[in-house]
Amino acid sequence: MSTTSTTGPRSRMPNPLPFVPELGEVGAGLHQVIKNGALPAATVGLVQLRAGQLLGSTYFVVRETGALRGLGETEERITSVVTWHDARCFTDAERVALELVEAVFTPNASGERVPDELYAKASAHYDHKALWTLVMTIAHIAFFAPAALIAKPIPGMPPGRNYTD
Repeated sequence: MSTTSTTGPRSRMPNPLPFVPELGEVGAGLHQVIKNGALPAATVGLVQLRAGQLLGSTYFVVRETGALRGLGETEERITSVVTWHDARCFTDAERVALELVEAVFTPNASGERVPDELYAKASAHYDHKALWTLVMTIAHIAFFAPAALIAKPIPGMPPGRNYTD
């Protein structure tokens, strides 16, 4: 159950690590990739915040909002992620990253989600390592999306303490 009760917020499912400990290794590997220094931490957070918004995941939105605040990001930039198309507070590289995550998570009725033009824009702003890191930043959220949406970890709680046992 994900609602607040007399014992506080609860997740739907318990911590997965006792049941599938291999998940810890996979998660640690993904975290290591996205923190390899090829992308600014703010870009990682902005991309993951937008992914959380697109997925409709309170857990991801709360987590990434807090992480961005911890990096010293302004409320203007954090709250403008949802309207990044016309917000003036993002760099061109950040805009491309936000456009890329939106393309990946939004079905395109006319075909390919990431057309060559968008890939070319991303390639113009990011070298191979940074672009692969951006891809893995998006993959990180995609990998954990089922857990966030099905198990509903407790928003605002640190990893490891965000599930009800």
